[in-house]
Amino acid sequence: MIDTAQASAAMDDINDVVRRVRQSQIYQTASLIITIWGVLVFAAYIANHFWPRQGYTIWTATDLGGLVISTAVGFVINLRSGNGAFPIRSLISFLLIGAFGVFSSIVLGHFGPRQMIVFWTLYGMLFYAMAGVWFGYAFIVIAACTSALTLIGYYCIGPAFLLWMAVVHGGGLVLGGLWMRRI
Repeated sequence: MIDTAQASAAMDDINDVVRRVRQSQIYQTASLIITIWGVLVFAAYIANHFWPRQGYTIWTATDLGGLVISTAVGFVINLRSGNGAFPIRSLISFLLIGAFGVFSSIVLGHFGPRQMIVFWTLYGMLFYAMAGVWFGYAFIVIAACTSALTLIGYYCIGPAFLLWMAVVHGGGLVLGGLWMRRI
């Protein structure tokens, strides 16, 4: 027989394992989605650099493509885990975040192209940092590094700003997503 203290210690160990498995599953899913977004964002910055007049079209297509891919990944992961439900809460969350961002940046902000890039990057990183509060420090590290490098680029990089952002934002997301796979 085990006493109350031993039973409590055993339950704490079990809860710790459950927490680690849950965090690992969250990191595995997030790393895939973050890496995909990193590749899409990298390509969009490069395209925007070479075709600056098509910026709104490039970013609209990138964001819609990323939303569709992220939702599809969530759906497939739900199917594999036995929960065949469509990730409607995730989709609604993305849509609300996007709607508020569009309202803030276009209706309220009246940003130029460079400011728009910085706004959307920092706005997106806010949600990564918030996810880090709930799911683990890796999200916070990705958000802090990307935000700091974005601001450095905004103030210090001239005409190569979009190329800088391709590496910092797109490359940073890819690197962060791959790093999360190893945690």
